[in-house]
Amino acid sequence: MKKKALTFSAAALSAALIMGGCSSGEETSGTAGDSEKVVKFMHLWPTGSSKQHNMIAADIIAEYEENNPGVTVETEVLENEQYKNKIKVLSSSNDLPDVGVTWAAGYLQPFVEGELFAPLDDVLDDGLQDQFVAGTTEAYAIDDQTYGLPLELNIAPIYYNKAIFEEHGVEVPETYEEFKEVVETLEAAGVPPIALGNKDRWTGSLWYMYLADRFGGPEVLTKAINREESFEDPALEKAAEEIQWLVDANAFNKGFNGLSNEEGKSEFMNGNAAMYLMGTWELPNYTTNEDVPQEFRDSIGFFKFPEVEDGAGDIDSWVGGPGVGLFVSENSEVKDEAKEFVKFFVEKWGERSVTDAGVIPATVVDTGAVDLPEMYIDVLDELGNASNLTLFADVQMSANVAETHLNLIQSLYGNEVTPADFVKQHEEALAAE
Repeated sequence: MKKKALTFSAAALSAALIMGGCSSGEETSGTAGDSEKVVKFMHLWPTGSSKQHNMIAADIIAEYEENNPGVTVETEVLENEQYKNKIKVLSSSNDLPDVGVTWAAGYLQPFVEGELFAPLDDVLDDGLQDQFVAGTTEAYAIDDQTYGLPLELNIAPIYYNKAIFEEHGVEVPETYEEFKEVVETLEAAGVPPIALGNKDRWTGSLWYMYLADRFGGPEVLTKAINREESFEDPALEKAAEEIQWLVDANAFNKGFNGLSNEEGKSEFMNGNAAMYLMGTWELPNYTTNEDVPQEFRDSIGFFKFPEVEDGAGDIDSWVGGPGVGLFVSENSEVKDEAKEFVKFFVEKWGERSVTDAGVIPATVVDTGAVDLPEMYIDVLDELGNASNLTLFADVQMSANVAETHLNLIQSLYGNEVTPADFVKQHEEALAAE
C-alpha cells in the first residue's frame, strides 16, 4: 500500500490559518434501552492526567446524545500506553470499538491492511474536509482513501527559561553554532542545558529529526523512510554525529537515557534545566495551567530549532503534524451512527479544544474570534509561516521499523552505536521491509 506524502505544504498551511491515569480504565456511559443503538467509543483522556480533554469529550458525547435520541455512546477510557496495548488485543480478535483513537501513517497502516478501519471519505465529502487545516487529513490516507480524522495539530518548538538565559547572559540562538555556544556556556555554569527523558526514545528522536532537517533539508528523512532515497545519506549520518556531540558536551540532564519523558520534563518544570524540546501539547503548562506557578509560566518562551549554516534546511521548517485522530471500525454494526458521531465530535472538538484544553486542533482556528494567550497566537502565526511540516519519524514508519528506529535512538544517545552503524542499521531495516 502506498502512503501519501508526509510533509505538508507551507502555502496550504498558511492559507488555512490566515482565517484568523487510570490503572484499569474508566467507564463513563449510561445504560441503553432495548430499542437504542449503542456506539462504543474508546479514548485515552482519563480524568486524572487529561482532565480538560476528558471533560470536553464528555460534554460532546452528552450533546450528541441529546441531539440524537435513540443513540447512546458507551465510553471506555484508558491512559495512553494501556490504550495502545488494548487496541492491539482487540484488533487481533476483530473486536474493535465502533469508534476509537488512532495515530497517522505507519501506525494506521496495519489496521487498514487488515480491513479493520472504515474509509471516511464520505464523511469528509459531506462538507467536513474544508474545515481541516490543509494537509492534515493526508497523513491518515492510504491508497487515496482516508481512514482517520485528525483532532490535533502539533509542532515541536524549543521551550526555554528566559530567567536562566538572562542570568547567564545567553540569547536565543538563530544558528546551530550559536546554539552549541549556549549549551557550552550553560554547562560550564553548572546548569543542565537541555531537559530530556530518553527512556521513551521518541523524545530523543525529535532532536535527531531536526538535525536531519537542518543538515539535509525537509525531505531527506521522509524520502529515506519512503524508500525514495537511502537512509545512508551523509546528512542523516551527520545528524547522528551531532547528537553524540551534544551527549559528550553534557547538553542533557544527568541520567537522561534512563528517565521517562515525565521525569526528564520535571528538570525543566522545576527550573533546573534551561531548554526543553517538545510538542505544542505542552503549551497549557506555560500559559493556562493554574497548577503551575505563575512566575514559572511567565518565564517561559519558545524558539525555532536553529538553522545550520550552509545546511539544506531552513529555520521555518518544523517537526510535527497531526496528532491523534478518530477511526470507525469497518466491522461496526452501527457504522452509520459511528460516522455521524465522529463528524460531530471533530466539529465540536475544533470549537472547544484550543480555548478549553489548550490543544491546537486540526481544524482551522479563527484567531480573531477566540481569546487566547499570546504564546498560542505566536504558535499559530508560526504555523502560518511554516515552510514545511515533517511528521514524527516513528509515526511515518511501520511498527517494526519504528521499533528499530527508537532502539537505535537510545543506543545513539548512549554512545552504544556509531553514527555510521546507526544509519546502516536503519537502511537495513527499511530495505528488509
